[in-house]
Amino acid sequence: MAEVQVQDKHNKGGKVRSKKHNARVDMTPMVDLGFLLITFFMFTTTFSKPNIMDMKLPAKPKPGEVIAQSEIDLSNSITFLLGKDDRIFYHQLERSSLTGPEKLQETTFDRDGVEKVIDDAKKRAKKPELFTVIIKPTDDSNYKNFVDLLDEMAITKSERYGIGKVNPEELKVYDQKVGIK
Repeated sequence: MAEVQVQDKHNKGGKVRSKKHNARVDMTPMVDLGFLLITFFMFTTTFSKPNIMDMKLPAKPKPGEVIAQSEIDLSNSITFLLGKDDRIFYHQLERSSLTGPEKLQETTFDRDGVEKVIDDAKKRAKKPELFTVIIKPTDDSNYKNFVDLLDEMAITKSERYGIGKVNPEELKVYDQKVGIK
């Protein structure tokens, strides 16, 4: 049992006072109350929920099933490369046509940037209902820009988009564009 000891003060001179008994305070109920409060707040608090984003992935093929490769028309797609320092680049070219840094165009995340580029590309597409955005983050990019670009997919109502790896031709042109040799 925990208790608080009160010391007696003795007066050496002066008036004689009546002797008071030591007050004894039992701290056990206070400790019990403290643990009850801690337990109560631990059970009633809500922990932060993780932010998750739904991504619809294609179904896995069944064993023995052959999947036909579909040809993507370049007028129905656009590729975004996420770079360092919050830079974003895009192109609508095939690998063999991506020959120099002038072929890789740069845009921004503001209203006249990605949103306008996607809307213009959709208007030029042969089949706008099949328009596909391909997102390729480089090793220099950050997660915030990736999420911002996925938000742009929702803003522009682009339901068809994919995430891929930067191929060597694109990486070479990207390195030339940002000045890495």
